Amino acid sequence: MKDKAAIKKMIEELKTLKTDDMYLNDFFLTWNESDDEIAAVFQVAEILRAMRENNISAKVFDSGLGISIFRDNSTRTRFSFASACNMLGLTVQDLDEGKSQIAHGETVRETANMVSFMADVIGIRDDMYIGKGHTYMKSVADAVQSGYDDGVLEQRPTLVNLQCDIDHPTQAMADMLHVINHFGGVENLKGKKVAMTWAYSPSYGKPLSVPQGIIGLFTRFGMDVVLAHPEGYNVMAEVEEVAKANAAKGGGSYTRVESMAEAFKDADIVYPKSWAPFAVMEERTEIVEHGDDKALHALEQACLANNAKFKEWTCTEELMSLTRDGKGLYMHCLPADITGVSCKEGEVEASVFDRYLVPLYKQASYKPYIIAAMIFLAKFKNPSAKLDQLLKKEAERIR
Repeated sequence: MKDKAAIKKMIEELKTLKTDDMYLNDFFLTWNESDDEIAAVFQVAEILRAMRENNISAKVFDSGLGISIFRDNSTRTRFSFASACNMLGLTVQDLDEGKSQIAHGETVRETANMVSFMADVIGIRDDMYIGKGHTYMKSVADAVQSGYDDGVLEQRPTLVNLQCDIDHPTQAMADMLHVINHFGGVENLKGKKVAMTWAYSPSYGKPLSVPQGIIGLFTRFGMDVVLAHPEGYNVMAEVEEVAKANAAKGGGSYTRVESMAEAFKDADIVYPKSWAPFAVMEERTEIVEHGDDKALHALEQACLANNAKFKEWTCTEELMSLTRDGKGLYMHCLPADITGVSCKEGEVEASVFDRYLVPLYKQASYKPYIIAAMIFLAKFKNPSAKLDQLLKKEAERIR
């Protein structure tokens, strides 16, 4: 646990980072953010966590809303967004599209402005359909910007990507902060091998944004990132190009291999996770647009049958023994498909999952602070001064 002197030191370090462009801006994709901006999110997240550990309130809003729009099911991200907003003093309001006027033809621009009258942040998860989620988020951002410019909104809500079809920035950054703490600092990451691998699941439509988020972020830190998947389970080519460019700039590497064993060999970190092939996600999007239920069912069955060809792609004790000294860090965004527990055959053996249960929960615990940091940096032009003010005020969270 960091004491107040350590918090003060972290605030001083934050002052050296350039964050001006984050002010009154949105957070869409990690690779659109500068190195300083990524570092600032980590730094503010650590400061906010340390303040909470020291019973110091981080409440910076006296009122205001955090609007959550979840177009896919969620536990961790939904509660992480609510926790982040609450910690900063915002009240969360879910937009239930089924109970709104969206079903009656209300436009994105209209909806965005109607829910934003007293909103300071909008968090959106829209990850199911290729070419749709990120586009929808940009449409909402453009709509609230127009509302602010036209004098409809007193403030322009910040938009935070809680997972789209391209990236899952809050997950990837929470994962990276877990890695930074696990290895004792970002300076210790260079040369570490990361295995981002596909793993078998008895479901077919898991989004691509987690593996894409990992290869798009972890390659920035001089790490040797390896992607492994069966033939046909490709991720987006443009995200792989981002990973290659990041690796070249950061002094690490990005490669693709054809087996879990090759990926796990001497790996410091393993991240076995199921996802649907990019081509399948594209096809599903087109089918859903046409409302063809029969074709959608046929696609699901074909994909499940294809998944079943690769049941050996599962994280086992034998594979874990191939990692660096047999002690590689197992990671997962959760929930995992656990063989013999949540399904007959799945992504990971129960014994592996159980051994890493505490680290997995720690991994998940960083997400509320990452989200809060994104909001904080968007709302304060001088974030270090505001954090200094909170530290000096030393208002107790629990009185």
